[in-house]
Amino acid sequence: MTPAARLQAALDLMGDVDSLSRPVDAVVSAWLRGQRKMDDRDRGAILELLYQILRHQARLGWWLDRLGREDRPRNRMLAWMLLAEGRTPDQIRRLFSGGKFAPQGLTEAELALLGKMKGCTMLHPNMPEDVRLECPPWAAGPLRRRFGTAFAQEMEALLSPATLDLRVNTIKTTREVMLRDLQALGLKVETLEMAEQGLRIRERLSLARLPALKSGELEIQDEGSQLVARLVDARPGDRVVDFCAGAGGKTLAIAAQMNNKGRIIACDVSEGRLKRSTERFRRAGVHNAETRLLSSETDQWVKRHKAGFDRVLVDAPCSGTGTWRRNPDARWRAAEEQGLDSLVALQARILASAARLVKPGGRLVYATCSMLTEENEDQVRAFLAAHPGFQIVPVKDAAPQGARSAHEDFLSLTPAQHDTDGFFAAVLRRDDSAGLPAEVPAQASSAPVGEG
Repeated sequence: MTPAARLQAALDLMGDVDSLSRPVDAVVSAWLRGQRKMDDRDRGAILELLYQILRHQARLGWWLDRLGREDRPRNRMLAWMLLAEGRTPDQIRRLFSGGKFAPQGLTEAELALLGKMKGCTMLHPNMPEDVRLECPPWAAGPLRRRFGTAFAQEMEALLSPATLDLRVNTIKTTREVMLRDLQALGLKVETLEMAEQGLRIRERLSLARLPALKSGELEIQDEGSQLVARLVDARPGDRVVDFCAGAGGKTLAIAAQMNNKGRIIACDVSEGRLKRSTERFRRAGVHNAETRLLSSETDQWVKRHKAGFDRVLVDAPCSGTGTWRRNPDARWRAAEEQGLDSLVALQARILASAARLVKPGGRLVYATCSMLTEENEDQVRAFLAAHPGFQIVPVKDAAPQGARSAHEDFLSLTPAQHDTDGFFAAVLRRDDSAGLPAEVPAQASSAPVGEG
């Protein structure tokens, strides 16, 4: 493809992202299915441009508003090319030529916009800090309370692209074998420090270059997510529930811990997500996992299986603030769609309901991919106050290899401090002599129980 054709493809994709009320990764997946004949280099260049612009959405919008222009794909692209790429108006005009496969020629208004921005850069002295750091209004207060003087450092880390982290499926192979195989492909790969089965590739590449993904020997999974699964500490023969399984990423990691022995049940309210997880189980050679579709967090299945499981993982739906490196659109969608207060209330209901499944002496792990205290430490402390039969197990005791990621008693990961996605997890143990947790009032929710 010519540079102009790539530019038009990126504009088309930006239009889909703006017009469709779906997460960007879902829009991109649908778009890629219609571009099977496109060269990998062209796909990579187009997606790189899209995600770069998404990571600068607030700053580009600020400039367009300052200049009295509508924030739409073409204007956003023009601002990006001049402010970030440093192209001149003449260079941009030549790409917007109106030729075959190229964007339509620039209008007088668009030429005037380029003229007003000539000589400027992305940052401006009058740009508010929250805009410069791409922090949405709903999250600015909670994140400042969470990080204090480290707020800017943490937000800047969220603006960089995420690393490509992989988990080795020990049901099929070993980390040593996979490290050797990936190096033989000419890839720059390293072992992860905290995740014992983790590998990291520090270069952009087409996933088609990784045949081990198709064979089920490798799974894409951030180091932080791998650590959360490790905290479950499932043993061969255990009975385990992944209460918010989504598409099954952590279920797969737990099944490998169990060496395919015992029973793990992946629960979710989304039939589509559970179907995808079943396909992943098959590819990974997992035989001890099954799925369970729930009507809500208080499904009658939970009541029928009280105190029946050794381990229960609650990877709760959340604001997703820890995933902004990977999902830059989420900062403008997640909590605004539902509201932080509603999310916190839903998390409390899910945690209280899932706790009924834990047998005396069993382990309950509560986790989010959020960095907000309201969804994490505050949520756990409220649960403990209402459920005195559960006690905290400090992370340094629950998983010594994750000790450096511990913040007080909990797992607390951030991109700036640990080079992972932002994750939180608390390990809770139910007392051997504790009675059953109280019944949770049935309150059906249309929100997803699991994120995956």
